Amino acid sequence: MQVHDTLSLGLVPGEDIPGFWRRLAAVSSDWLASRGAAARDAVLLLPFAQQIAPARRAFAAQGGWAPLITTSHSLASSLGPSRLAAPGQISGDAAIDAFTADGLLAGQSWAQALRTRDEKAYVAARARLVETAHALSRAAGQRAPSQRAAFFESAAERLASQAGGPGDLERALGLVALAWAQSDDRALATDALFTQRPSAWLVLEVGGPDALAQALTAGAVPSLCLQADVDLDSVPATGAELQLARCTDFESLAEQAATAVLQHLNAGRTPVALLAQDRVAVRRVRTLLMRQGVPIHDETGWTLATTPAAAALMALLRAQLAQGGVDDWLAWMKSSLGAGFDAEALRDLEALCRRKGWRETGPLDALGLPLWREARDAAEPLAGGPRKLGGWLADLGRVLRRLGSLAEVEGGEPLLSALWISRNPWAGSAHEQVIGATRLRPDEFLAWVDATLESAQFSPAEDAQPAVVITPLARVLLRPFGAAVLPGADAATLAPAAPRNGVLSDADAQALGLPHLAAQRAAQAWAFAQLLRLPAVTLLRCSHAGAEPLPPSPLIERLEAAWGGPVPAWVDEREAAPLASLPAHRRAAVPRRLPVQLSASSIEALRNCPYQFFSRSVLGLREPDELDVELDKRDYGTWLHDVLRRFHESRSGDDLADLRAAADAEAASLDAADFLPFRAAFERVLPRYISWLTETEAAGQRFEAGEVERRCQPFEGSLAGVTLQGRIDRIDITPAGRLLLDYKTGRAKDLKDKLKTPLEDTQLAVYALLMEANPALQAAYLAMDEPDALVTVPHPEVSATARVLREGLQADLSAVLAGQALPALGEGRVCDYCEARGLCRKDDLT
Repeated sequence: MQVHDTLSLGLVPGEDIPGFWRRLAAVSSDWLASRGAAARDAVLLLPFAQQIAPARRAFAAQGGWAPLITTSHSLASSLGPSRLAAPGQISGDAAIDAFTADGLLAGQSWAQALRTRDEKAYVAARARLVETAHALSRAAGQRAPSQRAAFFESAAERLASQAGGPGDLERALGLVALAWAQSDDRALATDALFTQRPSAWLVLEVGGPDALAQALTAGAVPSLCLQADVDLDSVPATGAELQLARCTDFESLAEQAATAVLQHLNAGRTPVALLAQDRVAVRRVRTLLMRQGVPIHDETGWTLATTPAAAALMALLRAQLAQGGVDDWLAWMKSSLGAGFDAEALRDLEALCRRKGWRETGPLDALGLPLWREARDAAEPLAGGPRKLGGWLADLGRVLRRLGSLAEVEGGEPLLSALWISRNPWAGSAHEQVIGATRLRPDEFLAWVDATLESAQFSPAEDAQPAVVITPLARVLLRPFGAAVLPGADAATLAPAAPRNGVLSDADAQALGLPHLAAQRAAQAWAFAQLLRLPAVTLLRCSHAGAEPLPPSPLIERLEAAWGGPVPAWVDEREAAPLASLPAHRRAAVPRRLPVQLSASSIEALRNCPYQFFSRSVLGLREPDELDVELDKRDYGTWLHDVLRRFHESRSGDDLADLRAAADAEAASLDAADFLPFRAAFERVLPRYISWLTETEAAGQRFEAGEVERRCQPFEGSLAGVTLQGRIDRIDITPAGRLLLDYKTGRAKDLKDKLKTPLEDTQLAVYALLMEANPALQAAYLAMDEPDALVTVPHPEVSATARVLREGLQADLSAVLAGQALPALGEGRVCDYCEARGLCRKDDLT
């Protein structure tokens, strides 16, 4: 006679976690005795391996025989290894199975049409195919071998019912995935479980039912299901010491979570479970706790792609395989993989590239610096065209061995294993066939490495006796933690994640017994209720996500509704450290010296903020430019200057054609894709410039020179050796004399507003000084970006302004030499983009 019983363990007021396990042991032993089943031949299946230790302690404490205490997956592994996936079968490795999926889709006309039409859409569809096949394969493994045919038949019926409409692609992918999963005729790892005949199955159900355990207990062996789940709406308010902290932002959330952990440790509640609901926040909390020397064990780990070893490897591959620019090569050479490169030579190389503005590697190849040749030689095995995946991995292994041991870098060993560099493919396996036969282009190999590292997990080394254990909410159930801290108890974070079932809809997943959203939601509510068995629990949530209000998790709202009141607020027990009140003074410099040369920009800095002039012109400080950045409006302005100079120096009569030819010549060295928006803007400027040129030349104005370098020494006395230098955009000859023009890509209105007070303009006045401030001299800005026509904005009496500027500079610079301070007097926009703002400490002033 089959015996399948169910007992509810529920909640017992005042019972701790060890007490629960003692009660489970007693109930289990009594049931086994009542059924005449030998305890030593029975099997107790638990949801997670972390629950095995407290369960064994409970059975040991009551004495007598204990059942075999394990999990279904651990028991299956102990019964013998499963057969490796043969070529064409599902291996479970998403990156490897993607290649097998390529072969399956090769004979599908609709898939190849999609690939021809949109490669990215094809890659996304292939990933969904693999995901669906994995989901079906897992679900099949949770059923008895005799029931799998019916499962696949039911799945086929669900997919067939989706025919027609916009879901045709999903249906086609689902049918391929189903055929792929169904064709796997090898014995699965779980098949051995269905051949076992213990005296009884005992199953602890907590956090929701386990499909595999339910299938095992449906057989002829007597079974007992021990249900420990409790309804969140019935959890008594007299249980855990529950508190909720409301934080204003992410950093406050991390700091207060770390503080809550330390408070529990100081109160003797060890170990503390730090729940990894928000992985980003938990990593920040982990860093804060490590600074305090707290021993931590992370059971969840993180994506292998985020480790230092992966970052170093991807920098190398992007540099060599993706036609990387100078920035990519420097990123690799400065990473942990570049430890063998001479550090001083590397700094000099980077400084040279920034100074020259080299984004591409061509100039460095031509220069042939020893360090650059060394880097090129080290990565040389990865150069070249397509090759088999095994060849790529062998070449990558040679590069890594030449560069040094990547295994010494955090994440290095699991990375080498994930990429099959530190292990050989198993004979006859799907991995061996794929690695040995798949041919990849460099970009495809780079994408494969990236996908492999993204799908692999990394767990750091475990402390011997951790005070804090980072674990998911589901794995904290019924474990003897002293307290728990959950950062991210908001509606966006503490919410069920959608199951990964590929193209299967949630309704299909529910009908087929796969994980679905309703089951996930119920499981999370049960897990949250179980969390309240612990002695103390601290929840933390952000009140806002950016500018948007962020409500609490629905689980908290359900709990508060059941309790009839809010969760008590958490109190930060940190004491405010008294800080002495110190006056903050405005920073000032007394250089008593001047640069040998001054430019219009340095004089503008002196007038804007003396301290800015000190940092830029006296100390020569500059922020290093980024190497790999998109072209900006400043680049467009520089290009436009060069185009107009080239055009005027080589006019042949057809102005429109000449101007386009000059533009093409100057754009040859620029990235065409980056420059495309600016070239489009120039096409709008081109006819307007020709129109303006025709009009001015009809009035007698002629181009004389462009991009003219000029120097002069306009000062006297102690400043006689100071040189003023600059480059005048353009000099024209007019009937009234020379005209200095400065091209501007800004708005004409701003220029006109500026010249309403001519003495505030520095640039044209400096140009006039460079031309000896001739009274007949004229100067103007030429606004190029106006929508209808170019606008000339003249500077009235520029020579008079230049003489006033010279007198003022004579006085100011003489005072600097005499010891007058250069205080930080900048205001408004002058400070917004000033690289010296951190030096002058203006933000610290009250």
